[in-house]
Amino acid sequence: MSEWSPGVLEVLEASGWTAGRRVDTAGWRSMFEAVGIGMHDAAERFLSEFGGLTVSVGGPGITSSQELCEFEPELACGEEDRFSEWSEALGRRLFPLGELDHGRFFLGIDEGSEIYLVETWVAGFGPMPHALENLILGVMPRRIDDNTGSRGRAMRAG
Repeated sequence: MSEWSPGVLEVLEASGWTAGRRVDTAGWRSMFEAVGIGMHDAAERFLSEFGGLTVSVGGPGITSSQELCEFEPELACGEEDRFSEWSEALGRRLFPLGELDHGRFFLGIDEGSEIYLVETWVAGFGPMPHALENLILGVMPRRIDDNTGSRGRAMRAG
């Protein structure tokens, strides 16, 4: 994507990404549909291009540290409730993308192609393709206040 900086392209290519890359997403689709999380078009587009990649970066970033990203949705198996609850709280359909920072955080994408850090709280990296650039360059995601009252407080308290 021409919108990415040369440094981001270099990192993506070192991770195994190539322009026009396509992988089969059927396994991830069926895995999560079986537990009530449907794969929307934005998740399909992202995972068909970046699914299966491990983006190895580390060190200081722009506003936070650069952290390893693994675009392997199955790493979020067992965390379906977290994605379902945050989807309901935010009014967005979050689909798991994988993990950030060696499993410290999960990553998800909504139907508008915004990528989120998902924990007992959520934060947004912005919409694609800028979200991927923000992840790789170490731009701190914007924390989202869900305004859901006691349910949101309980989820954040973890």
